[in-house]
Amino acid sequence: MNAEPAGREADARFMARALELARKGEGLTRPNPPVGAVLVLDGRIIAEGFHERAGGPHAERVCLDRTDLPPEVLRRAALYVTLEPCSTKGRTPPCTDLILERGVGRVVAAVEDPNPRHAGRGLDLLRRAGVDVTSGVCAREAAELLAPFAKFITRGMPFLTLKLAVTLDGRIADAAGRSKWITGPAARGRVQALRRRADAVMVGAGTVRADNPSLLPRPDEGRRPWRVVVGENIPPDARVLTDEAAGRTLVRSGDDLPALLRELAAEYDVMHVLCEGGGKLAASLVAAGLVDEYFFFVAPKLLGGDGVPCLAPLGRALSEAAELEFLSVERLGPDLLVRARPVSSGDGTAGERP
Repeated sequence: MNAEPAGREADARFMARALELARKGEGLTRPNPPVGAVLVLDGRIIAEGFHERAGGPHAERVCLDRTDLPPEVLRRAALYVTLEPCSTKGRTPPCTDLILERGVGRVVAAVEDPNPRHAGRGLDLLRRAGVDVTSGVCAREAAELLAPFAKFITRGMPFLTLKLAVTLDGRIADAAGRSKWITGPAARGRVQALRRRADAVMVGAGTVRADNPSLLPRPDEGRRPWRVVVGENIPPDARVLTDEAAGRTLVRSGDDLPALLRELAAEYDVMHVLCEGGGKLAASLVAAGLVDEYFFFVAPKLLGGDGVPCLAPLGRALSEAAELEFLSVERLGPDLLVRARPVSSGDGTAGERP
């Protein structure tokens, strides 16, 4: 007898745990997506796992390898996976083969594979083999987690997050160019978490000259993001050129930002770029329609009109203003984190303008 379907509430609860596991792989799996899996028997989690690194076992295999229950028992079990199990052989065997071999009776997937060549194929294969398949559980949360992979695999472009630490009046530095520190420790800790999610951290050459940042996540927790400096006249003793990660620093002119992002995807398997400013680079990305999401870390401070604005002049009328929608507002100590994204133009992503 196959596994009995769980209720919606139980399905959502177990999938939420699978998503929690999947997030542990962010920044580690490129060019593969972060995926989590949970095996449930009689309403209880008996094994779980996530995709820990590219080339390593997928989440389903990690999870199923953590139990030795026979097929006659696993027919009553349900495997919750944040992404449709793969059905093609890559660096690892197809997960659908493993699921059928182990005899799992039910598979619950949050979303189908965003790759058009594979979308739905694994779930159809499992259904035809007699597995009870449910999809769409926690789909919104899973799609958000997979947004960098989806853009990478369908458009050959990385997902771009623009982070700006600003005063309440939108300044990123004082009149003398000093910006350390606008926000407090809690906000800066969240920035480190953002760096751990990303495959590349990008800044303008002016930021390197002014702040000499390392751009490395601290602690790195195994992450090794690329560092991308856009512009010229970088001091030869800059940390990004001389520290232990100097071999992972890329310096580009920035004359063609869409081409740069396509290069990062095609040549370096970058799925997710975190841009940390400054104002000139941020404005160029906004003007080119390349920002997929914004993280505004807002400090309760005022610097006035002689402070450095978070965006260089765009020369737009109010009717041409870039429109955003707020996704969330969170308090981080004395500061606020405001997360937003561009109002969708129909395809759900920002994308470059023609």
